Amino acid sequence: MEPISPKEIVTAVTESTNAVFSTMLGLGIEAGEPREEPAETSSFDGVVALVGVAGPWTGSGRISCSSRFACSLASALLSAPYEAVNEDFLDAVAEVANMIVGNVKTYFEQRLGPMGLSIPTVVFGRNYQTRFSGVPGWTVVPFQCNNEPMEVRFCLIPTPEMAHNMRRPAVLA
Repeated sequence: MEPISPKEIVTAVTESTNAVFSTMLGLGIEAGEPREEPAETSSFDGVVALVGVAGPWTGSGRISCSSRFACSLASALLSAPYEAVNEDFLDAVAEVANMIVGNVKTYFEQRLGPMGLSIPTVVFGRNYQTRFSGVPGWTVVPFQCNNEPMEVRFCLIPTPEMAHNMRRPAVLA
């Protein structure tokens, strides 16, 4: 089995994000120029929602945006105005991340086998840092919606057993 390429992740993230925004939120969104980034500690102001993926391959997906844009997401998903952080707001952002990462997971399952999703985690605040252990790097796809930036990061790596099997030479019978 071949490793998942960053280009494949960009395709899955872009298609998944477009589908969630058009069908579930009724919003248009445009992808920017994707990039690769090392998994370093990053500082942030706003909202970050994280969802883990596990199976023969493991990884994590993360959406991040400003608090103002997160209010727009919550308002679109729940059909109610949100202007400040509350429990419903955080649940809505978690659900948007869950849908996007869940769609990316589904995109790869036919090729990689069944995978599960973790319960979403949402972090909100100012000047906080995130750090992921064991993540070699991120494929990052920036988006714009109504002049607001949003970023989707995704990392998918084989489990140690799967990586070992990938290095084995094929045996001819």
